[in-house]
Amino acid sequence: MNKFVSCLGMKPTWQFGDVYGLDPELLSMVPRPVCAVLLLFPVTEKYEAFKQEEEERLKEQPQEVSPDVYFIKQTIGNACGTIGLIHAVANNQARLEFEADSSLKKFLEQTSKMTPEERAVLLEKDESIRVIHESRAQEGQTEAPSLDDKVNLHFIAFVNVGGHLYELDGRKPFPIVHGKTSEDTLLEDAVDVCKVFMARDPQEVRFTIIALSKDSF
Repeated sequence: MNKFVSCLGMKPTWQFGDVYGLDPELLSMVPRPVCAVLLLFPVTEKYEAFKQEEEERLKEQPQEVSPDVYFIKQTIGNACGTIGLIHAVANNQARLEFEADSSLKKFLEQTSKMTPEERAVLLEKDESIRVIHESRAQEGQTEAPSLDDKVNLHFIAFVNVGGHLYELDGRKPFPIVHGKTSEDTLLEDAVDVCKVFMARDPQEVRFTIIALSKDSF
């Protein structure tokens, strides 16, 4: 992930690193401050049933979502990692630093006033991000899936915008608000939501939590 955003022109003043456990002692080892949390989780039947119920409930009783939240729909197969990274970076542009020719910064500036759907269309056409996505994926330890393969793991992002914790998932129609948060408590607040994901599928072990932190891991 750090290589990916570096190739897209983000300076390494903030770094992605694994969260090794959910108890307070292990969370205290994560460098602070944390400006975003990513969760990789299995898409199971239980999760899909919950997702459908949640969507129907929130369409009937919409949450108040800040207009400052940057949200992009996922229309490209197997690009949830890229979408998660865009969500993490886009909602922290005031903190992060970019190279002058950053293709990611250029994309965020071009799409700042667009709808989530319009952003997705532009991402589909963005050759610089696509080429780097594919080249980084091929460097992985296992054979990377093609963009059309069926993959049952999914990345989402948690960010703090205006003192509220947002879950950003390009497969969902809108951001999900999970109550209040702060710069100091973002990691713990996001982990609390991650625990709910885990409790929904107690037989599953394929969960990974990643923090975007100020200090290098």
